[in-house]
Amino acid sequence: MGALIPLGDASRRPLRFPIATTLIILINAFIFIFELQGGDAFVFQWAVIPANISSGHQWITLLTSMFLHGSWSHILGNMIFLWAFGPAIEDSMNPLSYSAFYVLGGLIAMLAQVIAGPNSPVPTLGASGAIAAVMGAFLVTYPHDRIRSLLIIFFFVRVTFIPAILIIGFWFLIQLLNVGSVASVQTGGVAYVAHVSGFLFGALTARLFQHRPRYVSPDIWPRY
Repeated sequence: MGALIPLGDASRRPLRFPIATTLIILINAFIFIFELQGGDAFVFQWAVIPANISSGHQWITLLTSMFLHGSWSHILGNMIFLWAFGPAIEDSMNPLSYSAFYVLGGLIAMLAQVIAGPNSPVPTLGASGAIAAVMGAFLVTYPHDRIRSLLIIFFFVRVTFIPAILIIGFWFLIQLLNVGSVASVQTGGVAYVAHVSGFLFGALTARLFQHRPRYVSPDIWPRY
């Protein structure tokens, strides 16, 4: 049993505190508390149900669903990935542009998932699509940055440094390979279509949202 957990960008430090990323994480945590209290009724009210969207109802859930999560492991995993890649992308934009980018990425991802299964009665929820957009932006902006990662293989635990292009590229390949086998499933599971769509949105539009030159840390300057 193994896992690779990204902890953050080891090649650069943001020039400012990632206020938008922090607020997004806090909002997700706050809403998750309400979700635990509200149970299934809360989920069915605020998660995307593709069949409802296709019939023209509950469009607001395209937004609200990206702040819901199915379990503790779901929200913890998503927030870890957001904290690992979000601050550097927020720094290349600004808090407002980054927030708009994040929300648009989530909306595009959710719409793509609805299109993939328009008649599904299964609730779709999670920040994964929006975070995939952040990861897509990171890949095209800082592909050679080293990501501090926690490598776990059975009882072997080690902090290692891996190029972003390898971590994110491998993650995207897994999502892409699973799209065909999952797109028609009506009984739940991982929203791979949302992941791929959010990622592509982020990779293709990141430069449109960036406002400052990409800051290069002395850690990755060439040394002679």
